[in-house]
Amino acid sequence: MVTLSKIYTRGGDKGQTSLGTGERVPKHDLRVAAYGTADETNSVIGIVRLHTSGQVDDMLSRIQNDLFDLGADLCTPEGKERGAGALRTTDAQVDRLEHEIDALNENIEPLKSFILPGGSAAAAYLHLARCVARRAERLMTELAETEPVNPAAIRYMNRLSDHLFVLARHTNNNGQDDVLWQPGANT
Repeated sequence: MVTLSKIYTRGGDKGQTSLGTGERVPKHDLRVAAYGTADETNSVIGIVRLHTSGQVDDMLSRIQNDLFDLGADLCTPEGKERGAGALRTTDAQVDRLEHEIDALNENIEPLKSFILPGGSAAAAYLHLARCVARRAERLMTELAETEPVNPAAIRYMNRLSDHLFVLARHTNNNGQDDVLWQPGANT
């Protein structure tokens, strides 16, 4: 477990931060951007949870914990000193998301149009979380072009955005309260 007795260290005052390996990198490093955006996804999910309860809230709680695991994974590059025993996102976490997506999707009518973010507050914030998750995924795949990134972490973030989309539809009365896109409605 992590113990933080002092919040500020002054270690980043010159624009650098430490990875899980101890290596110092610029705060704008692509790896830092990727795990920072995963953390941003987590923060939006925290807002969603203000509007959820029961099974949905339980799912989101597990996802928030997974996102911290994913951040720990990303901040500790594979193949570097102290990276061998690092916490890694696993296929089991991806599989859990897939099972939850399938279960949620059973009671939702298939889409006949694209949907706009909205309906309920929970659904609107879930769509925001989905968009931030997609941005994190783009940063992760860009990083993977030049540095090792755990493939399960990339799969997790890809599946998470799908999960958040289906969960938004679920919270919108199983899609009945979705706001449908009307192509060219204002032309």
